[in-house]
Amino acid sequence: MRHLLPVHTLLLAIFLFMAGTGALPAVIGIRLDSAGYSTLVAGLLGTAYFAGLTIGSMMALRLIGQVGHIRAFAACVSLISASTLAYSLAQSIPVWFALRLVNGLCVACVFVCLESWLNDRADPQQRGRVLGSYMIALYAGQALSQLTLGVEPGNPRLPFVIASIILSLTVIPVALTRMAAPPQDEQVLLGTRALYDTSPLGLVGVVCTGIMLGAFYTMAPIHALRTGLSNLETASLIGIVIAGGMALQWPLGWLSDHFDRRKVIVATFAATAVICVLVAAKPQSALLLPLGALFGGFAFALYPLCVAHTNDHLSKSERTAASGGLVLAYSAGACIGPFAAAAGMRLLDASGLYWFMGASAGLVFLFGLWRQIVSSPVPSDVQHSFQPLPRTTPVVAALDAELPVDDPEGRSG
Repeated sequence: MRHLLPVHTLLLAIFLFMAGTGALPAVIGIRLDSAGYSTLVAGLLGTAYFAGLTIGSMMALRLIGQVGHIRAFAACVSLISASTLAYSLAQSIPVWFALRLVNGLCVACVFVCLESWLNDRADPQQRGRVLGSYMIALYAGQALSQLTLGVEPGNPRLPFVIASIILSLTVIPVALTRMAAPPQDEQVLLGTRALYDTSPLGLVGVVCTGIMLGAFYTMAPIHALRTGLSNLETASLIGIVIAGGMALQWPLGWLSDHFDRRKVIVATFAATAVICVLVAAKPQSALLLPLGALFGGFAFALYPLCVAHTNDHLSKSERTAASGGLVLAYSAGACIGPFAAAAGMRLLDASGLYWFMGASAGLVFLFGLWRQIVSSPVPSDVQHSFQPLPRTTPVVAALDAELPVDDPEGRSG
């Protein structure tokens, strides 16, 4: 734990931030569905959020360079807190669209602030532990936030008020910190063409994962309500999916380190597709919660598996740029997912969400089989070690950077 002391303020901030914002997609989806809006409207708002997240990831460093980490963090969190209250006052879809776009921009800036600070403060020998603790804080806050779905169903404004209060508290630990702000480093990303030439399966898998999880976070609450679940049961389902997502990453990562990683990726996509088909076929089954845990376990592991597979084909000096480019590829997929899934739900009712995600996973499964036929595997003894990664901004990729083998102290000369 002593290695986490230098970054405990940042970990507390990300926990509180996710506790405040993690349930907003579900709360907004439930409000839209209860008001009788089409699933296409919910999908459009989800697309607006992920579009803002993508744009913000590329612009945040410029803002931070102009005003500094603490001011940028405080301004963006305050704006998110204010916009969260605005949802409870304004019922106009164009206004909500603008609010979701602003939310995405501000969330990206908050993540860039915290992740660049973590990169600077983390002991080079303990980056793996810091990254793991960051993911625990992030997902724990996100899971805890789902409880706001079950509070006072008769008062639709209360979840927004609670979220705004938590977000206001998020500013305190960072505003009062004595930690020096990190220097600004130039952000170098590997382009889409270069990523595909390096690892076709890695890039396609990351984009498909973004499509599926973007669709899930936006549309799963609506699916749950339309299949008869209460608000509290919906919150439990999403929380279990997040918990499952944390539970299976290490076992699948271990398998991918010891066997042909492509086979593990293909099998994981196949398992995700099968689970989606089971949920779509039996939406009211008693197995929904365990199937949700399995869906999270396999679907959440796909992103770090694909990043590790891409890194297998790169030198150490290229891996951070590639991982950053893959985060943006994931975000681009997440922009597509909500609206595409909403169209599927319009055609096939609520089950269209899981039919859509299952079809997406199935297509990548077939693509992965083809890649195994036309290309040779990377020997397991030279594969890049698997590392669980959050899907936030390109800045987090630096926490996964390996130390040079000839420099145990983490210094390069």
